[in-house]
Amino acid sequence: MIANPNTLAALRERWIARREELRRFHALVDGAVLCDELLSELDRLTDAAENEALSLTRAAAESGYSVDHLGRLVREGKLANLGRPNAPKVRRADLPRKPSRQLASPLAGSYNPSTDARSLLARRE
Repeated sequence: MIANPNTLAALRERWIARREELRRFHALVDGAVLCDELLSELDRLTDAAENEALSLTRAAAESGYSVDHLGRLVREGKLANLGRPNAPKVRRADLPRKPSRQLASPLAGSYNPSTDARSLLARRE
C-alpha cells in the first residue's frame, strides 16, 4: 500500500503496476489516451503540491526569504494564513520567490572599461 498518493514516487509506482498489468494481458492501447491519463495524474500531483500549506520555516527555505519577512507578509495580509494565529502556514503557490543571483554569462562579452566609466559617471550625475 502506498503511504502518500501525492508523491512522484507513488505516481511512478502506480504507472509501473499499470505497465506490468498491460504487459501481462498483452494489451494494445491508444497511446494518446494513455498519455492523457499520465498527464492528468501529473496535473493532480502538481496541484496538490502547489496547494500544500507550509510552515514559515519550510516556506523560507523554498522561497529564499527569511521567516521574519514571511511572517510580516502574513501579519500584513499579503500572504494568507492557512494555519493558526501563532503558528501560521502559507500556501506554496502564494510564496514570493527571491530572484536568484546569477553570474554574468561568459557569452555576454568581455569587460569594456569605457562602458564601465560611462555608467559610473552617469550614476554620479
